[in-house]
Amino acid sequence: MELDMKQLAIAIRTIAEEKNLPEETVQEVVEQALAAAYRRDYGDREQEVKISMNLNNGDVDAYITKIVVDKVENPAYEISLSDASVMQKNIKVGDSIEVHENIKTFGRVAAQTAKQVILQRLRESEREIIVSEYEDKIGTVINGLVARVEGNIVRVDVGKAQAIMPKSEQIQGERYYPGQRLKVYLKDVERGFRGPQLVVSRGNAEFIEYLFRGEVPEMESGAVEIKDIARESGVRSKIAVHSTVPGVDPVGTFVGGHGTRVNAVMGEISDQEKIDIVVWDEDPTNYITNALSPTKVTKVVLDNNNKKCRVIVPEDQLSIAIGKGGQNVRLASKLTGYELDIEQEQSNGVETEKVESKIVEPKTESIKVSAPKLKKKSELENSLLSAIEEHGDEPEAK
Repeated sequence: MELDMKQLAIAIRTIAEEKNLPEETVQEVVEQALAAAYRRDYGDREQEVKISMNLNNGDVDAYITKIVVDKVENPAYEISLSDASVMQKNIKVGDSIEVHENIKTFGRVAAQTAKQVILQRLRESEREIIVSEYEDKIGTVINGLVARVEGNIVRVDVGKAQAIMPKSEQIQGERYYPGQRLKVYLKDVERGFRGPQLVVSRGNAEFIEYLFRGEVPEMESGAVEIKDIARESGVRSKIAVHSTVPGVDPVGTFVGGHGTRVNAVMGEISDQEKIDIVVWDEDPTNYITNALSPTKVTKVVLDNNNKKCRVIVPEDQLSIAIGKGGQNVRLASKLTGYELDIEQEQSNGVETEKVESKIVEPKTESIKVSAPKLKKKSELENSLLSAIEEHGDEPEAK
């Protein structure tokens, strides 16, 4: 099998089209492969060879760098002064010169070598172009199509490239199947020994933040912002929001009218995952109280040096503060950056601590309706007797 130069020139254009690569890139790869083929057929593997190929007629020119010597001992690397003087006047012994040769074809072994090099270099070039295209999209949400599911890894087609979504980046409990359309967060482009690899996620906190950016136009104007996110994907998330404009309700802005905005985000990530939106506060005491919402907090005792905090709650609020499997307090701890220790309020009151604390009501969006206080049994009986006596004193109706 010999390598036909004219056919190769046509193949370069076809490959460039199919692989969506610049023609110059494919030509450069082929010329490097032909240089390797030349060294195999006509020269030595350590030779310095440059190849130039004319894509119009398939002509291949080789330029071999040689050293000018008085007596040639190794023709692959050396050229005599008399021969060099014909090509270039005033050349001296010790100078280097490029010797031109026109190549018509290569032998079978050299052609196979060129083919292997071309395929390898084309794959590398294709990957590099993909990397350069997707590097600008890192940190954004893109549309994808599930190609296949391999154990714990989901392979997602994201246009010209295929990305992987590891188990750690998936939404807990979410099922994936080939042909499924998904929005995914482009987390990174990892460079490994097999080449660059796109990594996407649906389970990270940034995915939720980006989804909210699409639903809350006030984020673009800077009127509201997300300060912190703590997420256990597929289960529950807590988001701390803040308003930079006086009079703008940050929680209401993110929730939207009738919950349209937050419901749109939940519909994308999974209806099973609940989202708590709380008010961020620069005061850690207020912030911790808000983060534990919907818990009613009695007292917060901070230890700023160790980033720890004791939170005192009424007896009937203890299970709410901790949450199912410790979820509420765990997410509140991630959100605020404090290690939280929930304690039940004692019936005789809470002992005063040295560390200053404040009693702060949680800031929430729900409307609180206070129930009337129940009277003691003796008070109820007295009220009932008084009502009977008053009724008994009234004259009977005739």
